[in-house]
Amino acid sequence: MEAPDASGRLPVVLVGGLHSDARATAVERLLHLVPGSVALHHDLATAAEGTVRRTVRDSGGVLGTGEAPLVNDCACCALREDLVPELERLAGSGLCRLAVVELWDSVEPKAMAEVVAALSGEVLELTGVITVVDPALLVPYLSCGDDLAEVGLAAAASDQRTVADTWARQLEYAPVLAIAPAHGDVDGNGDGDGEPDPADLALLGQLHPTARQVPVGSGELAAAAFAGFDAEAAAARQHPACALLPQEAEGHGVTTAVWHRTRPFHPERLYAALEDLTCAAARSRGRFWLADRPDTLLSWDAAGGALCVENAGPWLAALPDAAWELVPPMRRAAAALDWEPEHGDRAQHLVFTSPGLDRDALLELLESCLLTDAEYAAGREAWKRLPRAFDSLLDPVS
Repeated sequence: MEAPDASGRLPVVLVGGLHSDARATAVERLLHLVPGSVALHHDLATAAEGTVRRTVRDSGGVLGTGEAPLVNDCACCALREDLVPELERLAGSGLCRLAVVELWDSVEPKAMAEVVAALSGEVLELTGVITVVDPALLVPYLSCGDDLAEVGLAAAASDQRTVADTWARQLEYAPVLAIAPAHGDVDGNGDGDGEPDPADLALLGQLHPTARQVPVGSGELAAAAFAGFDAEAAAARQHPACALLPQEAEGHGVTTAVWHRTRPFHPERLYAALEDLTCAAARSRGRFWLADRPDTLLSWDAAGGALCVENAGPWLAALPDAAWELVPPMRRAAAALDWEPEHGDRAQHLVFTSPGLDRDALLELLESCLLTDAEYAAGREAWKRLPRAFDSLLDPVS
């Protein structure tokens, strides 16, 4: 396959995911599908020794190796510092038709995509971001609350991410999911080409319904590598204020429940329910507001039994009119969808996806955390005097 960019820019595709064996298989497949392609991989497992190891290879084998020193004790920083000159070198050679950047296990594609996109211009073009999935490992990884450091996958000493939340972000950022075959050998030829479990595919489809799914073994993988990628639009889609959250869905025992309300949460009751809500689903995310913080948009991000709640800035309704011109169009469009006369874009919009989800019990618990009619009627000044139960999460003392 020829590089589609007649301008001479080197197409670059990022291939990532925690499922390392499946990821390596997808990279090898790309190297064989696209003549003249070269893969770069930085192994961050050696970070404890103070270096990151680089391997450059094509379909015939290893072309070269090297090491890059850590930058600020951060393996990902070293990756960024070393990746850029390597890509520029490949582009300058004029011999490479596709640069396949195989991201190390816990490296999230967003950061690397933005690095490459910033270089896109005369010599490089980011043409694809692909996360590779072994469907049989989807639930185990999404349910794993272990810290990356505990399993040897931390990218820095300060890395506090978990397996589950890292895996969820890898899945939900990429517009293309490459699906590895099941481990079973259905035709007896030893190639492990069995069909994935329909329940696993249903979960994957509900977690990221807009993603294009392509089999690792098909020619579609090469087309996906050249499909094009807009890093700015991808970042906007991930922002809590305008995230494209999944819709209601059900199939093969997997359920996605969408809960949308305009009444604020009672901070104390919601805080008391956090553990039950977090453990109710394999994955939940969205945006919400608390009665005692009426101007603050809060993000909800949970996987593997762990919840991250963060201040995502002000609701648009809390901004002066003059500030709206500074707000990206996608954010204004998202606010318009939630807008109502009394509270503007302030809303509870939470989505829970899981096999075996007890939807009725979940929604009942969420409803119980809202202000009662009497509390709501007391008005905003009274709301601000409610117990500030989330201060420990949102305003921790350093």
